[in-house]
Amino acid sequence: MRAARLIRMVLLLQAQRSMTAAELAAELEVSERTVARDVLALSEAGVPVYADRGRTGGYRLIGGYRTRLTGLARTEAEALFLSGVPSALREMGLADAASAASLKVSAALVPELADAQQSAAQRFHLDAPGWWHEPAAPALLPAVAEAVWDDRRIAVRYRRKDGEVERELEPYGLVLKAGVWYVAARAASGGFRVYRVDRFTAVAEPADGGRFDRDETFDLPGFWAERAAAFARSILRDEVTLRLSEQGARRLRHVTDRTAADEAVAAGERAADGRLTVMLPVEGMDVAFGQLFSLGPDCEVLEPPELRERFREAAEATAALYGGGPRP
Repeated sequence: MRAARLIRMVLLLQAQRSMTAAELAAELEVSERTVARDVLALSEAGVPVYADRGRTGGYRLIGGYRTRLTGLARTEAEALFLSGVPSALREMGLADAASAASLKVSAALVPELADAQQSAAQRFHLDAPGWWHEPAAPALLPAVAEAVWDDRRIAVRYRRKDGEVERELEPYGLVLKAGVWYVAARAASGGFRVYRVDRFTAVAEPADGGRFDRDETFDLPGFWAERAAAFARSILRDEVTLRLSEQGARRLRHVTDRTAADEAVAAGERAADGRLTVMLPVEGMDVAFGQLFSLGPDCEVLEPPELRERFREAAEATAALYGGGPRP
């Protein structure tokens, strides 16, 4: 722990040129007395740290003590600072490691690129949580993340609708989707599955402990994309037949599942009046009603009869509301 703190102190002084004891203490989350002891340790180790006395004094490195990473263009340096998601790193317990890495890059850059981190931060920002979700990191996320990085098996209790179950998992990777954390893991059966981390009620090392041999052919982005697509298809259990105007055909993908909408439009039959008849997979009739009603007169439901009747009643109620007649 102290060795990592000493390295961070050197990198901070390289990046900032001069810092007071109070500034170093705040950045390193230690006392000013600890800062003084660390400075002494660095000096004894041959690092030229100089203390300026007085009200405006502080600590700085002398003798041109710094390293430089040459060959980086500005766009390349800025790209380095876009590679991490700070909030996600904090939730996984990796904020200190990320901070040290950032300081190493900052300290190594030539002076004219010293503002690359600030420049990138002011131009790009990833807001991972969804609009309607209050971001909250699962309490057991750091334990799961540590196991992922170490290729270490974990014994977990997992909350399901029918109660809690116990599983022994080989955690391969973490995914942050719309503010929700998932772990892709291989179970004792040998197959890979996806688990929501916020449904873990306990995470521990198995009785026999030990690491697992990672399957180097496993591709986390590819696995996630495949599972996400399979999930989207699995919830489309019903089907409706629609007659769409040209605008309705264009807007369909914006109100329902995009892949299903694109496939339905591509396979649709166009009538002489230009309208398109399509068969669209939907999650259910209630969901379909809420999604398709927003298309208004650009979408006519043909089948099933009960959904068509529901649209007819809604259209009559809307016409009465805006036509000045008695409200239903």
